[in-house]
Amino acid sequence: MTDTLAVLGAGSWGTALAIALARRGHMVRLWTLAPGDAASMNALRVNAQFLPDIVLPPPLTATADLAAALAGVAGVLVVVPSSGFRAVLGRLAPLLPGREIAWATKGFEEDSGKLLHQVAAEELGSDVRCVAVSGPSFAAEVALGLPTAVTVASPDAQAAQAWVGRLHGGSLRAYRSDDLIGVQVGGAVKNVLAIAAGIADGIGFGANARAALITRGLAEVQRLGLALGAQRDTFLGLSGLGDLLLTCTDNQSRNRRVGLALASGKTVQQAVDSLGQVAEGVVTARGVQRLAARLGVNMPICNAVYRVLHEQKDVREAVQELLAREPSAEL
Repeated sequence: MTDTLAVLGAGSWGTALAIALARRGHMVRLWTLAPGDAASMNALRVNAQFLPDIVLPPPLTATADLAAALAGVAGVLVVVPSSGFRAVLGRLAPLLPGREIAWATKGFEEDSGKLLHQVAAEELGSDVRCVAVSGPSFAAEVALGLPTAVTVASPDAQAAQAWVGRLHGGSLRAYRSDDLIGVQVGGAVKNVLAIAAGIADGIGFGANARAALITRGLAEVQRLGLALGAQRDTFLGLSGLGDLLLTCTDNQSRNRRVGLALASGKTVQQAVDSLGQVAEGVVTARGVQRLAARLGVNMPICNAVYRVLHEQKDVREAVQELLAREPSAEL
């Protein structure tokens, strides 16, 4: 069974998911803020800015008209940066078909530290069914049709299964989870830790340090997630350990590249500007820091990244302070 679907956000990740859904036979409307970009995609059949080498399948059309994108669709998938998530949902609220919303955005709201399902409840109503798509998935590889596995999370089993059915097939595998909180926490915090991994590798700390950072970073993700009510096992799955490994170890990761740039002596602004795209970890670091402080959760690696990004802490001083911490029990 095929559906007509709206994908909101035509960056690399939104476009890649729209391509994957169209290849599954769904009619996909890809919404962008820029009318010129929509016209270009429809005429040239590529997203020239973000995925210039991937042909858009025939079932995919682009539009800058939000109402037209949403008219008569069976499902809506939001794939915009976390900094724009609330604003897009505010525009979506009077047009939303049904009481369900899915997103593949990874992050927390920067100022409040709220998880995205909390933002969705505030903007769309507490009765909205929320679905989060996450996992180890670089956009270019999904768009190329390379094997990828993702997690589709919702406390509403029917809503989760609907999106599993839409996404699953060919080289893309989708697994269902009921742990909406844990999947969101894993997908958000890993971006902050990827910046730390980039810094460590950029300084030249080696493979031992990278393995230690990933392992201790996972402990931080678990501590925050459990404090928020997540399930421990979620963090050993695709949206936890899987996404963390991918983002910390491969230079396709924008957040890892930010860390490498900071280690080379670039400022935060220079590191971000060199990407040409959003690095979610820069924004998420502030939300994680505020949330951890409010809950009393110890997250020394994430806190060090926050201080480097937002308090102008010297990279090497932050690293030395982490290394100088008193020993403690591992678990």
